[in-house]
Amino acid sequence: MILPGDMLLYATVVREGSFTRAAQQLGLTKQTVSERLAKLEEQLGVRLLERTTRRIRVTDVGATYYERCSAIAAQIDEANNEVQQRQAEPAGLLRVSAPVLYGRRFLAPVIADFLNRYQKVRVEVVLADRRVNLIEEGFDLAIRVGDLDDSSLVARKLGEAHVYYVASPKFLAAHGTPSAKTFRTARCIGTRPFETWAVSGVQSKIEPVLVFNDLEAACDAAIAGVGIARLPAIVCRDAVREGRLQVLFGPEPAMLRTVYAVYPSRQHLPAKVRLFVDALAALVEPMLPLEQRRRGREGRRE
Repeated sequence: MILPGDMLLYATVVREGSFTRAAQQLGLTKQTVSERLAKLEEQLGVRLLERTTRRIRVTDVGATYYERCSAIAAQIDEANNEVQQRQAEPAGLLRVSAPVLYGRRFLAPVIADFLNRYQKVRVEVVLADRRVNLIEEGFDLAIRVGDLDDSSLVARKLGEAHVYYVASPKFLAAHGTPSAKTFRTARCIGTRPFETWAVSGVQSKIEPVLVFNDLEAACDAAIAGVGIARLPAIVCRDAVREGRLQVLFGPEPAMLRTVYAVYPSRQHLPAKVRLFVDALAALVEPMLPLEQRRRGREGRRE
């Protein structure tokens, strides 16, 4: 069986006009090039080259064969260049999974800018508050908040989501501000029937008076004066800034939850994934703590 690599080797010898230069081009020894060419001629049953101690000459049949081998070599180069170009220039479908809240608040402007910048990319976003299996479900990357449970994935930290205890002025006027010790009996809005909340190192088991599986709805309920809610800054920032909610227990966040972009492998990472993750990583300001964001706005007004 004639190997395509030997055909390309022959094309290189003819193009370079020398066994020595061809060997240097291919990273082989001169003897290896000579032996492989001799084997090719034996397999074909023809003499492709006339050899002397000083030069080589292409036979008539060798010239015809060179034209064919050279065309194949050009097609291979074209195919390799096309693949490498697609790797360097983002193209094709990018499938992204993200939590519902994060996707609603952050992804639209990032995707709009990304698609305007890279015209050959299409993006499909699936918003779901479950952890998808990237490989089995065909996702290029996912955004995850909190602890990671799959060590086989590559994770890049995008930022930290700051979470605060908040309540409306109306609620605080009616019920007062609880302390760490009395927090257990406070009226709370949760996302599960039973939760454990911590204040100043004191943990309290909470049985919320209202349970919502949606943080934005929980925020609306807190504004309405139902009770105390534990909310990420991305949900309650505007209400805090406008005075509809107040942060409890000082300016420090109640907890920090790390936001990651995860993808199956770092090796041969497609440009569309790498550049999209870079765009996400640049989205830092919305994840800053409430007080820092407020100071930043005041500084810009000055």
